[in-house]
Amino acid sequence: MEWWTLLPPLLAIIIAVWKREVILALLVAIFSAEWLLSNFHPGLGFLNMAERLVSVFQSEGNTRILMFSLLVGALLALMQKSGGVSAFVHWVGRKGFADSPRKVGLLPTIMGTFIFIETNLSVLTSGILSRNLFDKFNMSRERLAYIIDSTCAPISVLIVMNAWGAYILSLISDFPLENSNRVLLGSIGLNFYALITIALVLYTVLFNRVHGPMKHTENTIRGEPEETLETPSKKRFMLLPLLTMIFGIVFFMWFTGYQSIGKPLTDISFTDALLEGSGSKSVLWATLSALFVAYVLIKFGAKQKHKTLVSWGFEGMSRLLGLVTTVCLALALGASMKALGTGDFVAQMISSKLPIWTVTPLIFFAAATISFTTGTSWGTFGILIPIGIPVAQTLGIPPELVLAAILGGGVFGDHCSPISDTTIVSSLAAGCDHLDHVRTQLPYALTAGIATVVLYSIAGVFI
Repeated sequence: MEWWTLLPPLLAIIIAVWKREVILALLVAIFSAEWLLSNFHPGLGFLNMAERLVSVFQSEGNTRILMFSLLVGALLALMQKSGGVSAFVHWVGRKGFADSPRKVGLLPTIMGTFIFIETNLSVLTSGILSRNLFDKFNMSRERLAYIIDSTCAPISVLIVMNAWGAYILSLISDFPLENSNRVLLGSIGLNFYALITIALVLYTVLFNRVHGPMKHTENTIRGEPEETLETPSKKRFMLLPLLTMIFGIVFFMWFTGYQSIGKPLTDISFTDALLEGSGSKSVLWATLSALFVAYVLIKFGAKQKHKTLVSWGFEGMSRLLGLVTTVCLALALGASMKALGTGDFVAQMISSKLPIWTVTPLIFFAAATISFTTGTSWGTFGILIPIGIPVAQTLGIPPELVLAAILGGGVFGDHCSPISDTTIVSSLAAGCDHLDHVRTQLPYALTAGIATVVLYSIAGVFI
């Protein structure tokens, strides 16, 4: 039955591409997984699917993610309808900060690079700041989604002073390595996929060139901005809530980390507390804080009525309801496939005797497959690192090389998968169709992935 564990993700991908309907694809995939888990009983499969969706909300972290996804819609609506976004766009235009497509493209690239502490913060901030500027220069929202998606995760595994680094370090510290920190740092220069992906983003931005489906998408929107800007008011109606969200996430990451460690404040460094913080709590609390700041600013600064602001908020949330539903279904599918053992089966496919030079490329491929079919890079790390590090030690392969292949493969699969939470949030932040984002990003991800396999094959020969 092990091969059957691949059925749910395959159905999700085929239906999403064929019908261009990701919600239907996810529902069919969840049902097929639960059907397999219930020994091919269709009635029990349907009932278990319903219970699997309910179980999403049993996780406090999942519930917070769904709540913050809705509240971001309300925050975006308040900032836009108040005229704050259009005021910001006019201001950066007058100051020359974003007076060309190259400078506009650099804005989310730089934001995604320097806000490396939390991926959702990086994606949301970069997308919110840039979406109307991209409209102004007739640059597609799909290009924006590609830039923020292909910046945040690769940067997170290259600059490991964040929750990603802490998580990866916790996974490799269980093995008898000479120095776990050195292995983690050594993987940075060998993470070919992340490095090539960043290089492709810089090429796209600096040369203002796009290729493949993205080029076709941009040709169809020339002269047709997707959003009509409101009359400019005060740029603080956008910037102050946004700054509240940015600094709020950092503060709440520190605060929840401090609570988690449980030591006196004087005995905890800021960095240690930050690495132990809860990402889901921090993002939700920071978004709520930003929404409160936006409400107060617009109510008293723009003299808007309470009912008007509430109406704007619900209108903004309604726009994101489809994407929030997609996130909910993706979380349910991930849980179903974990119960089915899809990731474990894929990992076992590389356990047979193979030439040593093929091991690292196959580990990269396995990580990509697991991440693509499950929609989670972190889950992929949890599955493959306990397998890959012992393999490296047994075969005499540098553990830094294997770790880099796992990390890069997880990010690669995440970039290609329509059921990836990071990909969904990138579509949300950029304000574009989710499947269009996946379709236009895929050629770039495949290019980087193929180049990475070649480089790992060459590296394997010289081990």
